[in-house]
Formats: sequence, C-alpha cells, structure tokens
Amino acid sequence: MEACRHSEYCGGCIYQGIPYEDQLILKGREVLRLLDEKKISYDKYLGIEGSPKRTAYRNKMEYTFGNEIKNGEMTLGMHKKDRFMSIITVDGCLLVDPDFNEVLQAVLRFCKEKGYDFYHKKSHKGLLRNLVLRKGERTGELLVNIVTTSQGEFDGAGFVEMIRSLPLQNRVAGILHTVNDRVADFIYPDKLNVLWGRDYYMEEILTLRFKVSAFSFFQTNVPAIEKLYTEALSMIKGLDGKTVFDLYCGTGTITQALALRAKKAVGIEIVEESVEAARENAKLNGLENCEFIAGDVLNVLDRLDENPDVIVLDPPRAGVHPKALRKILNYGVNQIVYISCNPVTLVENLSFMQGNGYRVNTIKAFDNFPYTKHVESIVMMSRVEK
Repeated sequence: MEACRHSEYCGGCIYQGIPYEDQLILKGREVLRLLDEKKISYDKYLGIEGSPKRTAYRNKMEYTFGNEIKNGEMTLGMHKKDRFMSIITVDGCLLVDPDFNEVLQAVLRFCKEKGYDFYHKKSHKGLLRNLVLRKGERTGELLVNIVTTSQGEFDGAGFVEMIRSLPLQNRVAGILHTVNDRVADFIYPDKLNVLWGRDYYMEEILTLRFKVSAFSFFQTNVPAIEKLYTEALSMIKGLDGKTVFDLYCGTGTITQALALRAKKAVGIEIVEESVEAARENAKLNGLENCEFIAGDVLNVLDRLDENPDVIVLDPPRAGVHPKALRKILNYGVNQIVYISCNPVTLVENLSFMQGNGYRVNTIKAFDNFPYTKHVESIVMMSRVEK
C-alpha cells in the first residue's frame, strides 16, 4: 500500500510502512503468543490467511464533524491520534472505496457553503454530527447518511441534488438524514428521514442475498469474511441432518450459510434490529429451516426445548460470559466452532473450555483488517470422551 498522507495523525493504520507479509507474521505471532501464555494446547495451527483485498476493503465508515484545533475551520473525518476532541479530515483514506473520499469532500464543502456549525461535545450546541457511508461490495450500492441534531434547518433537497450530481463509480441507493439529539457520542436514530431512494443496500455473501439497513451490523470486509466463513463451515463434519445453534449471530449471515447444509439453524442475538434483519433476509433467500431469537444468550438458552448437535460461537470483542459459556458446554455437543474477533478474549474462553471437557483441534487466524491491529480467528473444538 502506498503511504497514506493521514498516517501521522490518524492512528488507524498502525502497520503503515511494514510490508504486508511481515504484518501477517506479526499478527500470527501475537495469536500464538496469547495461546502459549494461557497454556492452550491444540492439535493443529493452520497459520494466518491474508485478506483478498488490502486496500479499499472497508464497506462502512462513520465520520465525525468537528475541528482539528479550537476555533479552527470545520473538519470531517476521524479522531486525531491521542486527541479525542480533535477531528482530522481523512479524504485520502486508502482503506475505503475512492467514492467514500469523494463523498466526504463534497459533503464537507456543501456544509461549509451552507454555513452550518458542527455539534460541540461540551456545549451540546450545533447542527452537524456525523456522516455514515455504507457500500455493497458485490452490488456497488451506496448509502449516504448525514446525522444532525434538530437545532436548525438542514437543506435536504439541496443535499440530495449535490450527492446525485457527483461522478461516482458506485450507484447511490439511498440518501438519508438521521436526527440524533442524544448527548452520548453514539449515533442513535431519534428520527430517520429518507431524502431519496431507500434506507438499505443489498449485499451478497456465499451465494446468499442480504438487505442491509442503515443501522444494521454487517461484516466490514466482505471478500475476507467469505473466506473465513468457508473455512469455518469446512471444519464442521457431517452437518447434514443436524441442528446447529449459531450464538451471537448478528444479522444471521453465517446462520443462513449453515442452513444450506443443516436440517435446522437457530440464531440467537441480543440486538433486536439485527434479528429482524436476519428474519427478513432468510425469507429473501427462501430458507425455511432458519429460526432467529432475540435476547441475551445467557437467558435464551434456558427457554429452548431442543438441543443442538453443533454449536457455532461468534461473540463480540468482549467474548462469551463465563456463565453463558458454562450453559453452552452443558449441551455436550461433539463440535463447537468459535469465530473470534479478539484473540485476547478468545484465549480466556478457550482456557475455560479446555478445563471443562473440550479440546482445541484446529486454529486458523485471518487478517480481515490489513494495516490495523485487528486479527480474527476460527477454532474447532471437540468434546473429550470421558
């Protein structure tokens, strides 16, 4: 990757200037170090697989309006390294589609020309808060979502005209205006206005189609997650005719991939919007052997009558809570696949599982976020015969 002109201040790409093969070595070593530190025994470590795309792989960005210096001109982009209140304009980012940079520049120019002020985190005054861009990797559809407070008028018609006039490579599917009056530095849709088009884009993963709404979670690097899911599915032996639980399933991407082979796939997810999206997408794909349940895994498992034959875990960065993990292990299934986005919490969970009747068979790491610190892993575990 060529040198990024934002790297001095952005802090997102910590591996700038390091050859990609060396990045993979560093990330793979870190996974092995954590496994060794927790004394996790395993049969096979399959190394680390690189991302099919090393640049322009991010399909979602949340930009913030602000300024870099106090009383300076308005900026739009990311928090400055070690300076949370400072925002730098990142209109040359190499991790996103070039259209993202084009839209960012145009939106900032539009808002400056209109004389809009940004929302000040200390005074809680101002109009502009965020710009959220999302893209369908397989469909080339873009969602443009500007987030403001209700402290003033926003020219929605002018904004639509400006966005639609841009010479973009992708096709704009929807232009949205979200109103967020909450004090917290979190994008919450108090009101969502569709200014033009629709409030979702379409995506495709492993031959399945997904409708991704404005605020639904979805995997950030589609080509990389396809490789990870394919590997995870290949680790499960004899899935035909079996029931599989997909715990912490998000919008149900891997649940539906499992349903293509299993007798039944049950996804459990605490975020209700994600569950609604999962149900809608299962219908879209004609899958009648999928069931999605909204709720905390810790509580939902107590209400289920059926038992799984296989369990897939795909928890958030915090990992699986020990109380939930104990309930999961009590099912006594022969195969558990753990998909992790945080090797630190992964090894904590593996240590618990290893001490409670399970053995780690295979581990493989994946670099789904080149040039950043993040690394994902999949682990196949089997129940130890007593």
